[in-house]
Amino acid sequence: MGKVGLGLAVGCAVASCAIAAVMVGRRVRSRRRWWWVVRVFDEFEEAASTPVGRLRQVVDAMAVEMHAGLASEGGSKLKMLLTFVDNLPDGSENGIFYALHVGGTNFRLLRIQLGGQRAILGHDVERKPIPQHLMTSTSEELFDFIALSLKEFVERKGNNLQISQVRGRDLGLTFSFPVKQMSVSSGTLIKWTKGFSIEDMVGKDIVECLQKALSRRGLDMTVAALVNDSVGTLALGHFYDKDTVAAVVIGTGTNACYLERADAVIKCQGLLTTSGGMVINMEWGNFWSSHLPRTSYDIDLDAESQNPNDQGFEKMISGMYLGDIVRRVILRMSLESDIFGPVSSKLLARFVLSTPSMAAMHEDDSPNLSEVAKILEETLDIHDVPLKVRKLVVKICDVVTRRAARLAAAGIVGILKKIGRDGTGGITSGRIKSGKSGKMRRTVVAVDGGLYTSYTMFREYLNAAVAEILGEEIAPYVILKVMEDGSGIGAAMLAASNSAQSVDTVQVL
Repeated sequence: MGKVGLGLAVGCAVASCAIAAVMVGRRVRSRRRWWWVVRVFDEFEEAASTPVGRLRQVVDAMAVEMHAGLASEGGSKLKMLLTFVDNLPDGSENGIFYALHVGGTNFRLLRIQLGGQRAILGHDVERKPIPQHLMTSTSEELFDFIALSLKEFVERKGNNLQISQVRGRDLGLTFSFPVKQMSVSSGTLIKWTKGFSIEDMVGKDIVECLQKALSRRGLDMTVAALVNDSVGTLALGHFYDKDTVAAVVIGTGTNACYLERADAVIKCQGLLTTSGGMVINMEWGNFWSSHLPRTSYDIDLDAESQNPNDQGFEKMISGMYLGDIVRRVILRMSLESDIFGPVSSKLLARFVLSTPSMAAMHEDDSPNLSEVAKILEETLDIHDVPLKVRKLVVKICDVVTRRAARLAAAGIVGILKKIGRDGTGGITSGRIKSGKSGKMRRTVVAVDGGLYTSYTMFREYLNAAVAEILGEEIAPYVILKVMEDGSGIGAAMLAASNSAQSVDTVQVL
């Protein structure tokens, strides 16, 4: 019995050691897997870093590209397009004006009543989906649908106003596709984006197509202003505050515009405007610089996109792409470790993680990050994720969001540098001269787009970065103001500010 007992004891000891060895081995492998994932994260965070020194390099690059784009066609990644808008709303406008915003799978109809003294007395808006088949049909069918929708909107919102009574009403049109502007109220479509593909429309005057459709529907209205969403945002900002000199839209896509001196538009010598200024549509989504902190995930996203080597800045800062960058980081971690469990097939689907979902994870303040767990499960089919891994996901979201916001901030300061409003002594120095010393001029930038207006962390990072780049002496003089729905209301206001003019205020000699 002694030998048997001894044998059993030895056997148990050996088994215990074996089990312990297996458990220790598992812990070691688990620890190695975790540290490997941490290393992947650290590499990403380093590659995406935006120290203020780098941001100031982006500022300088933006200003240089702006100069180049104004000097010659094709001289810069920035198109720096003339909008022919030199007469911005000033708050004195009166009357009822309409606007259309065509910018994607939905379009909006607006009616505003202006009462002077910077007052909006009434504001109606409706959103209407564009049927899928019209996105690939003909220009006549698309604009007939839009014109009919506007006619019905006028009848519903006009308090029993007869169509004959809207004769001569002015209309603002926001058309959020690439357009070559020919005048304040005309422009030809360069190309379709966002799922539209109506071949007979490319190269045609958008306003002319709409005017013909309005006539066919018996609606006697005149398109007084054709703008994009950033110009509309600038118009709304200027309506409320005369110190507004630029506007930025950061939503699904992104763009910026600003008020430039007419004589600075070198590529258009002989440009004369009544005001001496001209709103420039930058198309800044296409900005690029070697100073932008591009990662391997950005390179892969760009290569797999519908427009490789195009819209590089937009792909790093706009809502269309941020969620997908996060997905790509999680996918790599999932492929190289098992911290997310088996690799989910949903992780392989591009754009499956939307930026609103990413923002919800980023801003999850629950103790156990329950919103993160819910989104991982419902959107990416990743279940039972440990708390420390959920915390890592939040950190990934933070890196992506922080980089996007800070780069957008650098872009804004780049605009201010170009027009001498950043305090560094540019063309107009940004100062009001008074004796030997000059006082900084108050400068307002109007901002619209869901990424800025609805995503608190993004907005806070952007605001903080603008202040950091400008420095404590200059930052108090630069104000970022939210102008929600500038793309719609602003278009109606531009119709108002341009409606009373009997002659063009812009001439090219």
